[in-house]
Amino acid sequence: MLQSAQARKLLMSDLDIHIGINAVEVTNDNKVSVVWPDQHTSVFDAEWLKKRAFSTEARQAMQEELFLSDRYYWDCKLRIPTADYHDILHDDKAALAWLLALRRVGIVYLKGAPAKQGQVARLAERIGYLRLTFYGHTWQVQDKYLANNVAYTSGRLSLHTDYPALHFAPGVQFLHCINQAAEGGESEVVDGFHMAEQLRTEDPEAFQTLTSLHVDFTDMGADYCDFMLQSKKCIIDVDAKDRVVRINYNNATRDSVLDLPLHQVQPFYRALKAYVNIMNRPENMVTYKMEPGDLVTFDNWRLLHGRRSYASSPDRLRHLEGAYLDWDEVMSRLRILRSSVHGDM
Repeated sequence: MLQSAQARKLLMSDLDIHIGINAVEVTNDNKVSVVWPDQHTSVFDAEWLKKRAFSTEARQAMQEELFLSDRYYWDCKLRIPTADYHDILHDDKAALAWLLALRRVGIVYLKGAPAKQGQVARLAERIGYLRLTFYGHTWQVQDKYLANNVAYTSGRLSLHTDYPALHFAPGVQFLHCINQAAEGGESEVVDGFHMAEQLRTEDPEAFQTLTSLHVDFTDMGADYCDFMLQSKKCIIDVDAKDRVVRINYNNATRDSVLDLPLHQVQPFYRALKAYVNIMNRPENMVTYKMEPGDLVTFDNWRLLHGRRSYASSPDRLRHLEGAYLDWDEVMSRLRILRSSVHGDM
């Protein structure tokens, strides 16, 4: 073991998978001592070994501790968890509570950020670093002439996840309100995982279609640099245990290419329409309007978000600043904060 890195030094080619043990005993300080055939002695903490047992219960508990996969599903009755921006920056307990809620619920609202650019980058430094994309480290959501993204217009944005045209879409999104429109511009969010489970219950055939057929997405233009993206994804990703783990849907960037045999085209559109109809039910959607200084953080693999159309005036030009992070960095910081606050792991 390389202690400084907590990394295994043993080469797999040197491992004897049939090795036995000469002796095992529990020491007075509750350690487990193992003597191997070559007389080398290994000493393990008993609780450490117990957590790594191969029973179903121990494995499930360890996986939940590591990945926090249990989710709180919600609908229009959700009261979005809210925290203070400055508390998050300066208090480990507040930062841990923020990230735990972000993982469990999928969305957390922060109040009190300065209404000027740079706050999403500052918040990201609390975690690690920003995800660079073709739109830059951060990006400005405002009306733009010859817009290279539908978000940079004043029209309605239908419910979507960001960047399905990337094979590995950003996991977490920050949006900070610097200035709000004079009229309209309300934000809309739905729990894509919960909606997928509703679809599974109401229309199993549609759920099977959206978890098995791969759809083409595309995005092209120039911003941080020029880009021409293509990807193929299922609308709903499930893992080996058939649990919903990711939603990939943006109708604006769904390609005109649909790589399906003719007999699957109509079933695909029927399934997608069924899923979208569930998402658009009033009882499933949460609506809110950001004000200057508000900053929303949410799970881009789970939530679908949209925006109502808006009208700006010369003195009220709508301006949001956005940024992305990956779940790897977020979960890394969550584990570190949990260890420092609670001494877990």
